[in-house]
Amino acid sequence: MADKVGKGTLKLFALNSNQPLAEKIAKSAGVELGKASVKHFSDGEIQINIEESVRGDDVFLIQSVSNPVNSMLMELMIMIDAVRRASANSINVVIPYYGYSRADRKARSREPITAKLIASMLEMDGVDRMVTLDLHAAQLQGFFDIPMDHLQGAPLLARYFVENKLDDDLVIVSPDHAGVSNARKLAELLHSPIAIIDNRDDNESTTSPDAVIGSVKGKRAILIDDIIDTGVRIANSAKTLERAGATEVFAVATHAVFSGNAVEELNNSPLKKVVFTDSIKLPEEKQSDKFVVVSVGNLMGKAIQRIYNEESVGALIRAEKEAFLK
Repeated sequence: MADKVGKGTLKLFALNSNQPLAEKIAKSAGVELGKASVKHFSDGEIQINIEESVRGDDVFLIQSVSNPVNSMLMELMIMIDAVRRASANSINVVIPYYGYSRADRKARSREPITAKLIASMLEMDGVDRMVTLDLHAAQLQGFFDIPMDHLQGAPLLARYFVENKLDDDLVIVSPDHAGVSNARKLAELLHSPIAIIDNRDDNESTTSPDAVIGSVKGKRAILIDDIIDTGVRIANSAKTLERAGATEVFAVATHAVFSGNAVEELNNSPLKKVVFTDSIKLPEEKQSDKFVVVSVGNLMGKAIQRIYNEESVGALIRAEKEAFLK
Protein backbone atom coordinates (compact mmCIF):
# COMPACT_ATOMS: atom_id res chain seq x y z
CA MET A 1 0.00 0.00 0.00
CA ALA A 2 1.03 3.63 -0.43
CA ASP A 3 2.73 5.45 2.44
CA LYS A 4 0.30 7.03 4.90
CA VAL A 5 0.21 10.80 5.17
CA GLY A 6 -0.54 12.51 8.50
CA LYS A 7 -3.20 11.38 10.94
CA GLY A 8 -6.87 11.19 10.07
CA THR A 9 -9.98 11.15 12.23
CA LEU A 10 -10.54 8.03 14.33
CA LYS A 11 -13.54 6.06 13.05
CA LEU A 12 -14.97 2.74 14.24
CA PHE A 13 -17.28 0.46 12.29
CA ALA A 14 -19.01 -2.69 13.49
CA LEU A 15 -20.20 -5.54 11.30
CA ASN A 16 -22.74 -8.21 12.26
CA SER A 17 -20.83 -10.61 14.52
CA ASN A 18 -20.99 -8.80 17.87
CA GLN A 19 -22.79 -5.45 17.91
CA PRO A 20 -23.12 -5.26 21.74
CA LEU A 21 -19.35 -5.62 22.20
CA ALA A 22 -18.67 -3.10 19.43
CA GLU A 23 -20.84 -0.55 21.24
CA LYS A 24 -18.86 -1.09 24.47
CA ILE A 25 -15.58 -0.71 22.59
CA ALA A 26 -16.76 2.52 20.96
CA LYS A 27 -17.89 3.93 24.31
CA SER A 28 -14.50 3.13 25.87
CA ALA A 29 -12.67 4.63 22.89
CA GLY A 30 -14.78 7.80 23.17
CA VAL A 31 -16.25 7.71 19.66
CA GLU A 32 -19.53 6.72 18.07
CA LEU A 33 -19.79 3.76 15.72
CA GLY A 34 -19.72 4.75 12.06
CA LYS A 35 -22.69 4.26 9.78
CA ALA A 36 -22.63 1.33 7.39
CA SER A 37 -25.20 -1.14 6.07
CA VAL A 38 -24.51 -4.85 5.71
CA LYS A 39 -27.04 -6.88 3.71
CA HIS A 40 -27.16 -10.58 2.81
CA PHE A 41 -28.90 -11.60 -0.40
CA SER A 42 -31.00 -14.78 -0.47
CA ASP A 43 -28.17 -16.73 -2.11
CA GLY A 44 -25.70 -15.70 0.61
CA GLU A 45 -23.91 -12.88 -1.21
CA ILE A 46 -23.02 -9.89 0.95
CA GLN A 47 -23.51 -6.23 0.09
CA ILE A 48 -21.86 -3.49 2.16
CA ASN A 49 -22.30 0.26 1.89
CA ILE A 50 -20.36 2.77 4.00
CA GLU A 51 -22.76 5.65 4.66
CA GLU A 52 -20.21 8.33 5.56
CA SER A 53 -16.88 9.53 4.23
CA VAL A 54 -13.72 7.81 5.47
CA ARG A 55 -11.29 9.58 3.14
CA GLY A 56 -8.05 10.21 5.03
CA ASP A 57 -9.41 8.66 8.25
CA ASP A 58 -7.89 6.02 10.53
CA VAL A 59 -10.52 3.31 10.42
CA PHE A 60 -10.97 0.43 12.89
CA LEU A 61 -13.26 -2.44 11.85
CA ILE A 62 -14.68 -4.62 14.66
CA GLN A 63 -15.63 -8.18 13.76
CA SER A 64 -15.25 -11.56 15.44
CA VAL A 65 -14.82 -14.46 13.03
CA SER A 66 -17.46 -16.52 14.83
CA ASN A 67 -20.59 -18.47 13.93
CA PRO A 68 -21.49 -18.35 11.06
CA VAL A 69 -17.71 -18.25 10.57
CA ASN A 70 -17.49 -18.01 6.80
CA SER A 71 -20.15 -15.30 6.51
CA MET A 72 -18.51 -13.21 9.24
CA LEU A 73 -15.11 -13.59 7.57
CA MET A 74 -16.49 -12.51 4.19
CA GLU A 75 -18.25 -9.52 5.75
CA LEU A 76 -14.89 -8.40 7.13
CA MET A 77 -13.03 -8.97 3.87
CA ILE A 78 -15.62 -7.04 1.85
CA MET A 79 -15.69 -4.19 4.39
CA ILE A 80 -11.89 -3.91 4.24
CA ASP A 81 -12.11 -3.66 0.45
CA ALA A 82 -14.79 -0.97 0.71
CA VAL A 83 -12.76 1.10 3.18
CA ARG A 84 -9.58 0.79 1.09
CA ARG A 85 -11.40 1.89 -2.06
CA ALA A 86 -12.87 4.82 -0.09
CA SER A 87 -9.31 6.15 0.51
CA ALA A 88 -8.97 5.58 4.26
CA ASN A 89 -5.63 6.67 5.69
CA SER A 90 -5.20 3.38 7.59
CA ILE A 91 -7.22 0.18 7.98
CA ASN A 92 -7.08 -1.54 11.37
CA VAL A 93 -9.03 -4.72 12.08
CA VAL A 94 -10.14 -5.58 15.61
CA ILE A 95 -10.89 -9.31 15.78
CA PRO A 96 -11.85 -10.31 19.34
CA TYR A 97 -12.16 -13.95 18.26
CA TYR A 98 -9.86 -15.07 15.44
CA GLY A 99 -11.69 -17.94 13.76
CA TYR A 100 -9.70 -20.76 12.13
CA SER A 101 -6.94 -20.19 14.72
CA ARG A 102 -6.92 -23.87 15.72
CA ALA A 103 -5.60 -24.88 12.28
CA ASP A 104 -2.17 -23.39 13.01
CA ARG A 105 0.13 -26.20 11.84
CA LYS A 106 0.23 -29.40 9.80
CA ALA A 107 -0.68 -32.12 12.28
CA ARG A 108 -1.23 -34.63 9.47
CA SER A 109 -0.15 -34.97 5.86
CA ARG A 110 -1.87 -32.80 3.25
CA GLU A 111 -3.47 -30.52 5.84
CA PRO A 112 -3.91 -26.76 5.27
CA ILE A 113 -2.63 -24.17 7.74
CA THR A 114 -5.82 -22.14 7.69
CA ALA A 115 -4.77 -19.66 10.38
CA LYS A 116 -1.93 -18.55 8.09
CA LEU A 117 -4.26 -18.43 5.08
CA ILE A 118 -6.59 -16.00 6.89
CA ALA A 119 -3.61 -13.83 7.89
CA SER A 120 -2.43 -13.72 4.27
CA MET A 121 -5.91 -12.85 3.04
CA LEU A 122 -6.23 -9.95 5.49
CA GLU A 123 -2.85 -8.52 4.47
CA MET A 124 -3.60 -8.97 0.78
CA ASP A 125 -6.89 -7.11 1.28
CA GLY A 126 -4.99 -4.07 2.56
CA VAL A 127 -5.06 -4.28 6.37
CA ASP A 128 -2.41 -2.12 8.07
CA ARG A 129 -2.75 -3.38 11.66
CA MET A 130 -4.36 -6.24 13.54
CA VAL A 131 -5.76 -6.23 17.10
CA THR A 132 -6.92 -9.47 18.65
CA LEU A 133 -7.47 -11.26 21.95
CA ASP A 134 -5.94 -14.50 23.24
CA LEU A 135 -5.01 -16.33 20.07
CA HIS A 136 -5.19 -20.12 20.26
CA ALA A 137 -1.39 -20.09 20.10
CA ALA A 138 0.63 -16.92 20.69
CA GLN A 139 3.02 -17.77 17.84
CA LEU A 140 0.20 -17.05 15.38
CA GLN A 141 1.39 -13.45 15.64
CA GLY A 142 4.27 -14.54 13.43
CA PHE A 143 1.84 -15.30 10.61
CA PHE A 144 1.43 -11.54 10.13
CA ASP A 145 3.92 -9.16 8.51
CA ILE A 146 1.99 -6.13 9.75
CA PRO A 147 1.85 -4.70 13.31
CA MET A 148 -0.11 -7.00 15.62
CA ASP A 149 -1.45 -6.20 19.09
CA HIS A 150 -2.26 -9.33 21.11
CA LEU A 151 -4.41 -8.48 24.14
CA GLN A 152 -4.83 -10.78 27.14
CA GLY A 153 -8.04 -11.73 28.90
CA ALA A 154 -6.51 -13.46 31.94
CA PRO A 155 -6.55 -10.38 34.26
CA LEU A 156 -10.25 -9.81 33.53
CA LEU A 157 -11.11 -13.45 34.22
CA ALA A 158 -9.01 -13.54 37.38
CA ARG A 159 -10.66 -10.39 38.72
CA TYR A 160 -14.01 -12.20 38.92
CA PHE A 161 -12.63 -14.59 41.55
CA VAL A 162 -10.99 -11.83 43.57
CA GLU A 163 -14.06 -9.56 43.55
CA ASN A 164 -16.31 -12.46 44.58
CA LYS A 165 -13.89 -13.64 47.31
CA LEU A 166 -13.30 -16.97 45.60
CA ASP A 167 -9.52 -16.67 45.54
CA ASP A 168 -8.57 -18.80 48.56
CA ASP A 169 -7.39 -22.46 48.46
CA LEU A 170 -7.24 -22.37 44.69
CA VAL A 171 -5.60 -24.64 42.18
CA ILE A 172 -5.54 -23.72 38.47
CA VAL A 173 -6.03 -26.74 36.22
CA SER A 174 -5.16 -27.22 32.57
CA PRO A 175 -7.47 -29.76 30.83
CA ASP A 176 -4.45 -31.10 28.89
CA HIS A 177 -0.69 -30.69 28.59
CA ALA A 178 -0.99 -28.15 25.74
CA GLY A 179 -2.80 -25.63 27.93
CA VAL A 180 -0.23 -25.39 30.73
CA SER A 181 0.97 -21.93 29.64
CA ASN A 182 -2.59 -20.56 30.02
CA ALA A 183 -2.84 -22.15 33.47
CA ARG A 184 0.47 -20.58 34.54
CA LYS A 185 -0.69 -17.09 33.51
CA LEU A 186 -3.85 -17.34 35.61
CA ALA A 187 -1.99 -19.01 38.48
CA GLU A 188 0.50 -16.14 38.58
CA LEU A 189 -2.33 -13.62 38.92
CA LEU A 190 -4.13 -15.61 41.61
CA HIS A 191 -0.95 -16.76 43.41
CA SER A 192 -2.02 -20.39 43.07
CA PRO A 193 -0.44 -23.74 42.20
CA ILE A 194 -1.32 -25.54 38.98
CA ALA A 195 -2.44 -29.06 38.11
CA ILE A 196 -2.90 -30.89 34.81
CA ILE A 197 -5.45 -33.37 33.51
CA ASP A 198 -3.33 -36.10 31.92
CA ASN A 199 -5.55 -36.49 28.87
CA ARG A 200 -3.51 -38.14 26.14
CA ASP A 201 -6.32 -38.82 23.68
CA ASP A 202 -7.74 -35.84 21.80
CA ASN A 203 -10.95 -37.77 21.11
CA GLU A 204 -11.66 -38.79 24.72
CA SER A 205 -11.48 -37.07 28.09
CA THR A 206 -10.77 -39.30 31.04
CA THR A 207 -12.88 -39.11 34.18
CA SER A 208 -10.46 -41.09 36.32
CA PRO A 209 -9.12 -39.19 39.38
CA ASP A 210 -5.76 -40.89 38.78
CA ALA A 211 -5.40 -38.77 35.65
CA VAL A 212 -4.78 -35.57 37.65
CA ILE A 213 -1.16 -34.45 37.91
CA GLY A 214 -0.89 -32.30 41.03
CA SER A 215 -2.92 -31.90 44.21
CA VAL A 216 -6.57 -30.79 43.98
CA LYS A 217 -8.05 -32.53 47.03
CA GLY A 218 -9.79 -30.11 49.37
CA LYS A 219 -9.22 -27.18 46.99
CA ARG A 220 -11.34 -24.98 44.74
CA ALA A 221 -10.31 -25.93 41.19
CA ILE A 222 -10.43 -23.57 38.22
CA LEU A 223 -10.24 -25.20 34.79
CA ILE A 224 -8.85 -22.87 32.15
CA ASP A 225 -8.91 -23.02 28.36
CA ASP A 226 -8.72 -20.39 25.65
CA ILE A 227 -11.76 -21.80 23.79
CA ILE A 228 -14.75 -23.83 24.95
CA ASP A 229 -16.26 -25.42 21.85
CA THR A 230 -18.39 -28.54 22.40
CA GLY A 231 -17.89 -28.41 26.17
CA VAL A 232 -17.21 -32.17 26.38
CA ARG A 233 -13.57 -31.90 27.47
CA ILE A 234 -14.27 -29.24 30.12
CA ALA A 235 -17.32 -31.15 31.45
CA ASN A 236 -15.40 -34.44 31.69
CA SER A 237 -12.41 -32.68 33.25
CA ALA A 238 -14.75 -31.24 35.89
CA LYS A 239 -15.96 -34.77 36.70
CA THR A 240 -12.35 -35.91 37.00
CA LEU A 241 -11.56 -33.11 39.44
CA GLU A 242 -14.68 -33.78 41.50
CA ARG A 243 -13.70 -37.46 41.82
CA ALA A 244 -10.16 -36.40 42.74
CA GLY A 245 -11.50 -34.48 45.74
CA ALA A 246 -11.88 -30.85 44.59
CA THR A 247 -14.41 -29.02 46.78
CA GLU A 248 -15.71 -26.83 43.92
CA VAL A 249 -14.95 -26.71 40.22
CA PHE A 250 -15.11 -23.59 38.05
CA ALA A 251 -14.18 -23.10 34.40
CA VAL A 252 -12.82 -20.01 32.68
CA ALA A 253 -12.21 -19.34 28.98
CA THR A 254 -11.69 -16.35 26.75
CA HIS A 255 -13.82 -17.51 23.84
CA ALA A 256 -17.22 -19.20 24.29
CA VAL A 257 -17.83 -20.92 20.95
CA PHE A 258 -20.45 -23.26 22.51
CA SER A 259 -21.23 -25.33 19.43
CA GLY A 260 -23.58 -28.31 19.32
CA ASN A 261 -24.78 -29.43 22.75
CA ALA A 262 -22.15 -27.43 24.65
CA VAL A 263 -24.63 -25.63 26.91
CA GLU A 264 -26.29 -28.91 27.89
CA GLU A 265 -22.89 -30.52 28.55
CA LEU A 266 -21.84 -27.65 30.81
CA ASN A 267 -25.18 -27.45 32.62
CA ASN A 268 -25.08 -31.20 33.38
CA SER A 269 -21.49 -31.09 34.64
CA PRO A 270 -20.24 -30.51 38.22
CA LEU A 271 -19.12 -27.00 37.24
CA LYS A 272 -20.39 -24.34 39.61
CA LYS A 273 -19.78 -21.42 37.23
CA VAL A 274 -18.33 -20.95 33.74
CA VAL A 275 -16.65 -17.55 33.35
CA PHE A 276 -15.83 -16.22 29.87
CA THR A 277 -15.52 -12.98 27.92
CA ASP A 278 -17.92 -11.44 25.42
CA SER A 279 -15.50 -11.86 22.49
CA ILE A 280 -18.26 -13.96 20.89
CA LYS A 281 -21.89 -12.90 21.13
CA LEU A 282 -23.87 -15.48 23.09
CA PRO A 283 -27.36 -16.05 21.62
CA GLU A 284 -30.38 -15.90 23.91
CA GLU A 285 -30.99 -19.65 23.57
CA LYS A 286 -27.48 -20.38 24.90
CA GLN A 287 -27.82 -18.42 28.14
CA SER A 288 -27.51 -20.23 31.47
CA ASP A 289 -27.50 -19.39 35.18
CA LYS A 290 -24.09 -21.06 35.33
CA PHE A 291 -22.56 -18.55 32.93
CA VAL A 292 -20.73 -15.36 33.93
CA VAL A 293 -19.78 -12.98 31.09
CA VAL A 294 -16.86 -10.57 31.54
CA SER A 295 -16.61 -7.77 28.99
CA VAL A 296 -13.42 -6.97 27.06
CA GLY A 297 -14.97 -3.79 25.65
CA ASN A 298 -13.07 -1.40 27.93
CA LEU A 299 -9.74 -3.15 27.30
CA MET A 300 -10.17 -3.06 23.53
CA GLY A 301 -11.41 0.53 23.55
CA LYS A 302 -8.32 1.64 25.50
CA ALA A 303 -6.10 -0.27 23.08
CA ILE A 304 -7.68 1.49 20.10
CA GLN A 305 -7.14 4.88 21.70
CA ARG A 306 -3.49 4.06 22.37
CA ILE A 307 -2.93 2.86 18.81
CA TYR A 308 -4.57 5.99 17.40
CA ASN A 309 -2.49 8.25 19.70
CA GLU A 310 0.68 6.29 18.87
CA GLU A 311 1.11 5.17 22.48
CA SER A 312 2.33 1.82 23.78
CA VAL A 313 -0.24 -0.99 23.85
CA GLY A 314 2.28 -3.12 25.75
CA ALA A 315 2.17 -0.54 28.54
CA LEU A 316 -1.62 -1.00 28.70
CA ILE A 317 -1.24 -4.77 29.04
CA ARG A 318 1.37 -4.37 31.77
CA ALA A 319 -0.76 -1.77 33.56
CA GLU A 320 -3.79 -4.11 33.57
CA LYS A 321 -1.67 -6.88 35.05
CA GLU A 322 0.09 -4.69 37.60
CA ALA A 323 -3.15 -3.06 38.75
CA PHE A 324 -4.59 -6.50 39.35
CA LEU A 325 -1.56 -7.72 41.29
CA LYS A 326 -1.62 -4.75 43.70
